[in-house]
Amino acid sequence: MDVGAIWRVWLPLAAGLWALWEIFRFGPGLHGGARWAGLALGFVGLAGVIVARYTLGRSFSVAAKARALVTTGIYSRIRNPIYVSGVIFVVGLVLMVGRPILLAILVVIIPMQIVRARREARVLEEKFGEEYREYRRRTWF
Repeated sequence: MDVGAIWRVWLPLAAGLWALWEIFRFGPGLHGGARWAGLALGFVGLAGVIVARYTLGRSFSVAAKARALVTTGIYSRIRNPIYVSGVIFVVGLVLMVGRPILLAILVVIIPMQIVRARREARVLEEKFGEEYREYRRRTWF
């Protein structure tokens, strides 16, 4: 395993798992079924982000760039798994802390992610053309 994979994948995974567990144990809100459901969703969302980030490898960038067209792993089904998983993660956190008003965060996050996904799609389509259009036809978001 290269050092980059430790920084890109394993360190964020460990930090995320620790943070989720600490929020679950000590965060505000009632300790009941919704909190456990939130923990499960938080883990699923975090795992999705980490798996997607690992699959992207060195193709990951914050700004839209077209280094490679990644179509394997989770990217074989979802074009933007980091965005989808991030929303799942936030929903999990909201359930854990028992503050439904925090779902308003999604009113900001989701449109931002849609705009970013469209920008990335334009960059990828310019670089990969028909290959990207075919990929887009067989995947979700």
